Amino acid sequence: MQHRYIPMTKEDKESMLKTVGVDSTEELFKDIPEKVRFRDEINIAPAKDEYALKQELSGLANKNAHFQSHTSFLGAGVYDHYAPSIVDHVISRSEFYTAYTPYQPEISQGELQAIFEFQTMICELTGMEVANSSMYDGGTALAEAVNLSAGQTRKKKVLVSKAIHPESLAVIHTYAKGPGLEVVEIDVEDGMTDLKQLENELDDDTASVVLQYPNFFGQVEPLKEVEQLLENQKKTMFLVSSNPLSLGYLTPPGEFNVDIVVGDNQVFGIPAQFGGPHCGYFATTKKLMRKVPGRLVGQTVDEEGRRGFVLTLQAREQHIRRDKATSNICSNQALNALASSVAMSALGKQGIKEMAVLNMKKARYAKKQLEAAGFEISFKGPFFNEFVVKLNKSITEVNDKLEQRGIIGGYDLGKADSSYENHMLVAVTEIRTKEEIDQFVKELGDIHG
Repeated sequence: MQHRYIPMTKEDKESMLKTVGVDSTEELFKDIPEKVRFRDEINIAPAKDEYALKQELSGLANKNAHFQSHTSFLGAGVYDHYAPSIVDHVISRSEFYTAYTPYQPEISQGELQAIFEFQTMICELTGMEVANSSMYDGGTALAEAVNLSAGQTRKKKVLVSKAIHPESLAVIHTYAKGPGLEVVEIDVEDGMTDLKQLENELDDDTASVVLQYPNFFGQVEPLKEVEQLLENQKKTMFLVSSNPLSLGYLTPPGEFNVDIVVGDNQVFGIPAQFGGPHCGYFATTKKLMRKVPGRLVGQTVDEEGRRGFVLTLQAREQHIRRDKATSNICSNQALNALASSVAMSALGKQGIKEMAVLNMKKARYAKKQLEAAGFEISFKGPFFNEFVVKLNKSITEVNDKLEQRGIIGGYDLGKADSSYENHMLVAVTEIRTKEEIDQFVKELGDIHG
C-alpha cells in the first residue's frame, strides 16, 4: 500500500521522549497546571481509514456548485475565463512548483526570467514604465499604492471612489489606520464616480485620487476627465485599479498620466480557487521605482556577455532599515505570476485583444436579451463585461433557485450596499455560449415572474 505520509511509530515516540529526557508524554507536560489541562474526551468522530475519509471528503466537495457543474454569471473580481491547457503543464513542473524566492541568480535563471517576462507584459498592458514581480492580490496592491502616495507626497488625505471593489475599499481603510490617513469616499452617480464631488474634495492636502477601471459596477470610468481635474494639483497622485484583461481593448491607464496602476491577474490563467490565492500586479513610473513594494527583477549580462536576470530592487523591511522600508510585503506570488505569464504568452497580443472583445460582445448580447425580456438595466454608461440588473425579488432567493437549475447567478450588490438591494451584478465572459446566455435569461425570467 502507498502511504501519503509516514505515521509516527511507537519506537519513534519513545526515541523522541528519550532524547528530551523524559519517560512518558504525561511527564513531558507535567509543568502545565492540572486546572488548565483538558481531561475529557474530545467530541469528534472516531478516526476513519484513508479510503473512507477520502470518500467522505469527496462527497462533501461534490455538494459545491462550481464551474464544471454549473454555468457561471458570477464575477465581482473573480471570473470564469479560458485558461490555455499549457498553463497547468508548465506550473506543475517541479522546478517552478517548488521554487521559493530566487535569491541566488546562478541557480534561479528560469524563475527570474519568468518573473521578468511577467513584469514586461504588465507594463505593455498598463502603459506604465515599471512593474514589480507581483503582489498578493489586487486589493492589497491598491492599499499599498495608497500608502505609497501618502509617503511620496507627505500628505494625509486620500480620495477614494465608492465605485471600487468594496473589499478593496475595506483593505484601504485597514492599511490607512497605521499611517493615520484620512480616507474620503467619493459617491457614485449612475454607476460612475461623482466627478463633481471629487472636484469639490480635491485640494492641496490630497495625496491621491483612487478609481477603478472598469469599476465595480462594470462601468468604464472617464479617466481623461479625472486627468484634467488633476492638472492643477501637481503633487496629487492618480491611482487606478484595473482588470488587466479589459486593457486588451480599453485605452491603457498609462495614457492618462496615471502614477500607479494595480489589479489582479486572476483573469489570466488562475482558477477562481474559492477567492484565492491569486496574483496582484503593481505598475508605476520610473520616478517611483524605488518606492515600489516587493521586488523587481532586472535584465543584465554576465562577465561573458550572456543575457541573465537578477533581483535588482527590494525596497522592503527585510533588506533595508525598517524606517526606510516602503512596505512589509515579504514575498511575491511567483507560481501564480508564472501561470499568468504562460497564459498571456499563449494568448499573445492579438489573442488577449480578441478575448477582451469577446467579453464585451457577449456581455452586450446578454444585456440586450435581458432588456428584451423586460428586465431593467440599472446603468446606461459604457461597460466591459459586467452590468447591473434590477430585480423585484431578493437576489439570494433568485440565486438559490438558479443554482438548483444549474446556474451560478450574479453577485448580490445588496451585500455591499443596502441601497442596491435586489440588484444583481452579472458577469459574462468569453466562454459563455449563446445557448448558456439564452438559458440564463429564460430561467431568470421564470423566477422573476
